[in-house]
Amino acid sequence: MNKIHTFLFCISFCLFSTINQSFAQNDSLVYKERYGASFGVDLFKLSRTAFDDNYTGFEVNADYRFTDEIYLAAELGNDQYTFDESNLVVDSDGSYIKLGANYNFYKNWIGMQNQIYGGFRIGLSSYSQTLKEFNFFTTDNTFEPDTQVVSREFNNLSAIWSEFQFGFKVELFKNVYAAAHVQLKFLVSETELQNFDNIFIPGFNITNDFSSIGAGWGYSLSYLIPFKTKRKTQSINPE
Repeated sequence: MNKIHTFLFCISFCLFSTINQSFAQNDSLVYKERYGASFGVDLFKLSRTAFDDNYTGFEVNADYRFTDEIYLAAELGNDQYTFDESNLVVDSDGSYIKLGANYNFYKNWIGMQNQIYGGFRIGLSSYSQTLKEFNFFTTDNTFEPDTQVVSREFNNLSAIWSEFQFGFKVELFKNVYAAAHVQLKFLVSETELQNFDNIFIPGFNITNDFSSIGAGWGYSLSYLIPFKTKRKTQSINPE
């Protein structure tokens, strides 16, 4: 009789272990997550080029998923801008590069790779300026403004700034993403000019005499090229 009880106990234990393992497997889902690089273009700069007679520019961008949350990022672009005010006309032309990383704060559902991120960049710009004309400031309106046409060039200029970005990135179709972000910039250094100021720095935007802070924004379209996939397991009913 004892042998029969022992035999039944062993069968019950094995059956219970098998069922329990089956439930454990059913309570989790195994899936593949894509890792790779995305390449895109800034649509804001292209649309501004089409509608703003004083501006021509473009920017391409790329990011690489380094870890689950961290993306290495870079932007490369060119700006040509004419600052045309009543007392001053200046042409600026140059290229820039921004290097840094983004941190994704958003916890995606299974199979999704959207982002709500904060990022940091170091920006470097090489550019030139041409002072085309200016008016002497006066409060006396008796005479017409004294417009001076000079066409004075300032070449081999450079600037460095730090930049914080905040934005989001959403997958529209498979591997196709739309993104938008805002930028807060702090000018670190710039080439100082004699008897003149840097009016517009490509990649940084318009400067001012009151602070070294700048701002900007953009929206882009990009395509993800997956280099590898990782198998991940996620609980279906997390406690």
